[in-house]
Amino acid sequence: MQIPFAVTAVLAFFLVLGPLVVLHELGHYLVGRLFGVRADAFSIGFGKELAGWTDRRGTRWKLSAIPMGGYVQFAGDANAAGQPDAALANADAAMLKGTFPGASLWQRALIVFAGPLTNFLIAVAIFAGFAMAYGIRVTPPVVGGFSEQSAARAAGLQVGDRIIEIDGDPIGDFTEIAREVMLYPGQTITVVAERQGKTIALPVTLAAKTETDEFGGKAQKGMLGIASVKPTLEQVGPIKALQVGVGDSLAAIKMTAVGLGQIVTGERSAKEMGGPVKIAQYSGKTMELGWSAILLFAATISINLAFINLLPIPVLDGGHLAMYAAEAVRRKPLGARSQEWAFRAGLAFVLALVLFVTFNDLASLPVFGS
Repeated sequence: MQIPFAVTAVLAFFLVLGPLVVLHELGHYLVGRLFGVRADAFSIGFGKELAGWTDRRGTRWKLSAIPMGGYVQFAGDANAAGQPDAALANADAAMLKGTFPGASLWQRALIVFAGPLTNFLIAVAIFAGFAMAYGIRVTPPVVGGFSEQSAARAAGLQVGDRIIEIDGDPIGDFTEIAREVMLYPGQTITVVAERQGKTIALPVTLAAKTETDEFGGKAQKGMLGIASVKPTLEQVGPIKALQVGVGDSLAAIKMTAVGLGQIVTGERSAKEMGGPVKIAQYSGKTMELGWSAILLFAATISINLAFINLLPIPVLDGGHLAMYAAEAVRRKPLGARSQEWAFRAGLAFVLALVLFVTFNDLASLPVFGS
């Protein structure tokens, strides 16, 4: 009997997101232990505990009812969001020993940063592993041909031109061209190319193409439409594979940052943002394609988790880091009331964002006639 896609999608969603959340929180937990900070709870999910146990260190390891994310609650935290316990505001060094507020500023910053860093390293490891296992496809950034309505050809590029730079960014491989142009539909960029030993610079107004995925999601992409020359497959060692892993991960972060910035400034529609339903759909689709596809998808999601968690929004890791930066400048923590209002505002923003992207996901489903 064939399993319905909805079931596959839900299972794949937890298969992809679950381990990434666990490893993210383990990053916080292990660095906390390194600095002698006790953990009261390690939870996968939020809300009511469904199952759990307490280890010999007093940490409660639990599975909770709302399967979205997770948290480590260190000693001295008032809640799962990491808000400091007001009761410890005037505690002495003896009372603060082993608590999160009792750790030095740089230790607290490293504990918080360890979660997103773990997600980044997961992506690096996956990309590097694929490079080691399968080699890397090397395609010179040479124009091999044009589509019928090519923005590049209209701007004066010719077959055989070697693209060496786009808007000041050096180009070493054909795959980098797509990364440089896809986020700028309809915009004019500067392409620098080599032609018969000479360097030319051409302004190119990118074509704008709206792509609709099989789940109804729409996204605008910038296109040069040029075709590549024949690629070659190159086997790489561990050092080169690691370089590929780091490079691909940093490129993914850059694209995420640019795309989010365009949404904030109105250059790109907020409807392109996806949430848990969209992640589940893509998880199910990649699972149907096999383990290689789902691992690469997990790397992409891991990068997004790292980036999103580093946004300077209270309740997220980036919000904590922003408060520690303020503490370093002021040479004292923000006041308890200021922190409380910051956490409330951050929580409200995150909940509103989750509702918005979930609505986007649902609105794109065929059942709503999108």
